[in-house]
Amino acid sequence: MTQFCWHENVDLTRQSLSRRRFLYGTSAVAAAGTMNFRDLMSVQADELRKRGKAMIFLFMQGGPSQLETFDPKPGTENGGPTTAISTAVTGIQIAEGWERTAAQMQDIAIIRSMTNKEGEHQRAVYQMHTGYVPSGSVKHPSLGACIAKELAPLHSELPAVVTIGDRGLGSVGAGFLGVDYEPFQVAGRNLGKVPDNVSPIVGDKRFTRRMGLLDKLEGEFAARGGEVVVTNHQQIYDKSAKLVLSPLTKTFDLSGESAETKQRYGDSEFGKGCLLARRLVEAGVTFVEVRLNGWDSHQDVFDGVKGLASKCDPALAALIADLKERGMLDSTLVLWTGEFGRTPKVNPRTGRDHWPRNFNALLAGGGIKGGQVIGESAANGMGVLKDPVAIPDLFSSICTSLEVNPVKENMSPIGRPLKIVDGGHPITKLFG
Repeated sequence: MTQFCWHENVDLTRQSLSRRRFLYGTSAVAAAGTMNFRDLMSVQADELRKRGKAMIFLFMQGGPSQLETFDPKPGTENGGPTTAISTAVTGIQIAEGWERTAAQMQDIAIIRSMTNKEGEHQRAVYQMHTGYVPSGSVKHPSLGACIAKELAPLHSELPAVVTIGDRGLGSVGAGFLGVDYEPFQVAGRNLGKVPDNVSPIVGDKRFTRRMGLLDKLEGEFAARGGEVVVTNHQQIYDKSAKLVLSPLTKTFDLSGESAETKQRYGDSEFGKGCLLARRLVEAGVTFVEVRLNGWDSHQDVFDGVKGLASKCDPALAALIADLKERGMLDSTLVLWTGEFGRTPKVNPRTGRDHWPRNFNALLAGGGIKGGQVIGESAANGMGVLKDPVAIPDLFSSICTSLEVNPVKENMSPIGRPLKIVDGGHPITKLFG
């Protein structure tokens, strides 16, 4: 069966809904005269939502060094003291300190040829989350919000998008897509337990009565000309009330996980965040971002990355293995990357500075063919030698994995239609 893909020149093989099958089905319904085109697209959206596809974005805030992670250059002038280790796939080596990730390489695809022009943190973070460079005229929705809009269940009691960890610089929300796709933030003292202010301070019945009184008061205000304000306010309160009253809030509580599982992910906030991400996806959340800060390695890059890898390596490997063991990896895409890479040349402070010209990304699950490296950087690390991958290409590949139409347009408040992905093509090698 031909893969469900929105680019005519890409023919991938993975069991899914083909364009021919969709057009055949929708044409038959249209011929019967029972639905208009908008209804047909709604049917298509509902079918996508029923598939339970999800994405976990592991974002390395600050820009991780590609040479100390997944594109080491041992023995070269720019390689530094970092050595390379073998992985579970013959011929693929990564940097020392990533031994557990190395053991999962059969399920991982490494892109060593990510390339971009944005070398300033805030702009690059914004672009890595939206696919667009910052613009004064519009606040673009994040890719996570766009994906959730297409895939998330319409009446879920849990948020469609969750961000775990400090959102840091350039944090991006749902923009003009609205509160339904705004990320629910979990960080710090809330990590591993039911978040503060989620449990009602009164009983469920009393809480419901209070919400009814609020609706009555706001209804009176809406009748006097405040309809728009009331509508926006009710969206927020309805969404919050649904979460407060739901037994699914226990998903945020990690106490029920076994000691063995917690140990696999590691005793760190990032490890707990990755474990929570698995639980959230299992409970029906569509998009989860887990952030690990501290990668802005302008000094002491070698020791700095070792410390970060000690937290990231076990959590990344455990997440992929856990999803696979639970039969969830095929329907869940995992992406690891930062906003850019680091300079191949080491600076006088034994650090590496900002370098968008080439950097790394890792993908697993979601129909991605693991055990491969895509692209190649120069021997001295100073640029892309083969198969450059721009952010729109990465985003188009994400959409292909999740069966989302990357060229679908959302209308901005200024009346400008904006595609989910602005250009780019799926990376065919990712899908075999």
